[in-house]
Amino acid sequence: MALPVVLLRQWRDGDLAGFCEMNADPEVMRFFPKPLTPSESADMLARLREGIERRGWGLWAVEADGRLAGLTGLAEPAFTSRFTPCVEIGWRLRREFWGRGIACRAACLAQSHAFDRLGLAELVSFTAGINLPSRRLMERLGFARDPGDDFDHPWLPEGHPLRPHVLYRKRRPAGAEPAPQLSARKSVPRGRE
Repeated sequence: MALPVVLLRQWRDGDLAGFCEMNADPEVMRFFPKPLTPSESADMLARLREGIERRGWGLWAVEADGRLAGLTGLAEPAFTSRFTPCVEIGWRLRREFWGRGIACRAACLAQSHAFDRLGLAELVSFTAGINLPSRRLMERLGFARDPGDDFDHPWLPEGHPLRPHVLYRKRRPAGAEPAPQLSARKSVPRGRE
């Protein structure tokens, strides 16, 4: 079976239905506090779109063989912790796209953008300690965990099963120099494998 063509792109109006479906799926959202309502998803999509417009990067739409597969990209955590400020890499895929290597390939594009285009020295990734699929992907991408960096997510109440979080880090490879800066709006990573 051929590998799908994966690219990261700005959000489009036509993405809303698939985005809402993904965020309402209890299985997709099992490591998040709750599934999102259509209104919450619409608000989130508008914020993601605006962030990319403003900065030139963010949590992009993932397209696989011309279809919306989910989101992957870079974000600045909105909460304060001992490891912030920082830039986080994250992902979420619609269930029908799981198990095909799409999340890893999309995350590699975002990681390359962070290190090669933005010149970041480090990326972090974090998730609930019980989210083993995301933890395996972090490790596959070369992120490393120091248990001393683990934390309780400040937005979740004491005793919540998702509150204990693990933090993984990855530094830009030694000797890797960032590429010359391009116009932010023209620097969305694309991949064709």
